Amino acid sequence: MSRDSGDNLDRNLSGNLPMASVMDAYLSRRAVVRGGLGAAIAMIAGAGLAGCFDSGASTPAPTPKPATPKLGFQSIKGSRTDACVVAAGYSAYVLAPWGTPLNNSGKPWQADGSNSAADQANAMGMHHDGMHFFPINGSSDDGLLAINFEYIDTAALHPAGPTTVDGKRPAEEVRKEINAHGAGVVRIRKVGGRWQVVDNDPLNRRFTTATVMDIAGPLRGTEHVKTRFSPSGIECRGTNNNCGNGYTPWGTYLTCEENWPGIFVNTAPRPADQVRIGVSATTGQYSWETAAGDTSEFDDEFARFNLTPSGASASDDYRNEASTYGYIVEIDPYNSATRAVKRTALGRFRHEGCCPGLAVAGKPLVWYSGDDSNNEYLYKFVSDAPWDPADAKPADRLATGAKYLDKGKLYVARFDADGKGVWLLLDAVTATTDGTTLGARFGDLAGIILNTRGAADAVGATPMDRPEWTAVNPLNGDAYLTLTNNSARSPDKVDAANPRGPNRHGHIIRWHESDDHQRFTWDIFVFGANAAGGPDINRSGLTEMNQFASPDGMRFDSRGVLWFETDNGEQSVTSYTNDQLLAVIPTDLVDGSGKQIPVNASNQVDLRRFFVGPNGCEVTGIAFTPDNKTLFVNIQHPENWPASGIATDATPSGEKVRPRSSTVVIQRNDGGEIGIT
Repeated sequence: MSRDSGDNLDRNLSGNLPMASVMDAYLSRRAVVRGGLGAAIAMIAGAGLAGCFDSGASTPAPTPKPATPKLGFQSIKGSRTDACVVAAGYSAYVLAPWGTPLNNSGKPWQADGSNSAADQANAMGMHHDGMHFFPINGSSDDGLLAINFEYIDTAALHPAGPTTVDGKRPAEEVRKEINAHGAGVVRIRKVGGRWQVVDNDPLNRRFTTATVMDIAGPLRGTEHVKTRFSPSGIECRGTNNNCGNGYTPWGTYLTCEENWPGIFVNTAPRPADQVRIGVSATTGQYSWETAAGDTSEFDDEFARFNLTPSGASASDDYRNEASTYGYIVEIDPYNSATRAVKRTALGRFRHEGCCPGLAVAGKPLVWYSGDDSNNEYLYKFVSDAPWDPADAKPADRLATGAKYLDKGKLYVARFDADGKGVWLLLDAVTATTDGTTLGARFGDLAGIILNTRGAADAVGATPMDRPEWTAVNPLNGDAYLTLTNNSARSPDKVDAANPRGPNRHGHIIRWHESDDHQRFTWDIFVFGANAAGGPDINRSGLTEMNQFASPDGMRFDSRGVLWFETDNGEQSVTSYTNDQLLAVIPTDLVDGSGKQIPVNASNQVDLRRFFVGPNGCEVTGIAFTPDNKTLFVNIQHPENWPASGIATDATPSGEKVRPRSSTVVIQRNDGGEIGIT
């Protein structure tokens, strides 16, 4: 989540503190009471993941012998300029910035912001975020970039910013804003060693907040999602605030709806799910609902953002419109004739990302997703169907998606103080902490999913420090989660998995699954910190050359290198550097017995800063070509960039440009693989 798009409010009123009693028992059992809470946390954070296993969990995957490559670049200094900076031996250039036309139906981008709503519907959206590269015929020189457009900067989108006339937003401005959100697929090809957009390619397309999509899974056809637009409850309009992403083994893209509640308003008493997830009781974030009634309005295109009941039933108004948002959306990038599909079985909340676990023949598939708000939860979806490798190249990708993504089990995580954890199943028979069941509280599975946050509250999940992106190590299946920060956590509410309150720097936690998917073991991989921070802050021993705060986007490449980005708002770090991209190889961080250990003062040199973005930006989204010779990252909400097609060119002093979020292409000057020797 961009720090500019969320409201950072704490809506978790559950009071879940599962760590407190567990911590007391743990300290007593281990006879470390004299050390107090700090000693217990230090023991867990420093023990290393493999050291946490015992007979209560599956045998950990052995740490591979050093067959992985070593990082082949030196950490770079921080930067505070209107330019990108990349490690020595690399170049970076701009690709497909906001407003780049995808077909001949839209005009080229205009520097004065005068493009129309129709132009925007046929061009790259605003604030590039999560993305994935889909090769054409396995090529590393030709493929499709599926990409999210998280939110909008209305000051840059319109010639002179947004306007309001007599309390109403102009319809044309609202349509342009709607069309700047969503996701897209763009064909790109390397020509003369340089990537470029293939203009008007038949696979180029946009998904906006107005695009018709199918509803699938437990919510399909239920009373919860019936609207005046779709009285049968089988389709809906749009996807919004698409932040992190995921993908599937059968070649589809998963885009994740995050801060979507802000576009809606309900002035009537709100149902529990709308209160818990943050639908406004006063006005929508962009006041789109105020354009309702405009003479040009078609098919309630603006009225649908007002959830206030006005008819006799849900089929007569839009009281359920928000219930069609908050899901993982599956897109087939290779077939432009298909609709996007909302896969409701994976839960309804503010999805930050949706990373797949390792696909193993004969075993169910797994996806992990964080709910990016203060004190929210980590979730896991496990398919009912076991993986069949024959489905990797199906004739119908979305039918395969229905096989694996519409039926399965949704879990939420509880992190215990002894370095173990439990996946709590969210279904009708699961017991709640007050002695009832989820079924008694929310009804059937559809009702539980509609109220995913409330269900997680009820079973005693662990509130986390803004859980964002997840990533899975291809070498051993270990999973990682960025916890970006949590200024709302008070010192008396800390726990072993979230040990700093307030947590202004964030950290990355990792875990290893049991074979039955019921349990896991975990440790804290690295703590964000400023280099000058005291021992309670700089717990990983970071230096000026790798200090960071607010880890956000994250991904492993196919070689086992972990890359993560920052969305920093902590002053001591922001005064030194803009947001950045760092890299580390976790399986290289081992103790004398070969067990994986966290980043600490003795090995922190292996965590290195690779890239820094321009002033005001967030570095978002990570994608690689199959040969690992091209790295794509996104620059979101820069202040005064780009001034040219070269990402590392600084905007000349005194010159002001209309900022454009963009994809940055990073390549090694000698043509080799990114990041390694």
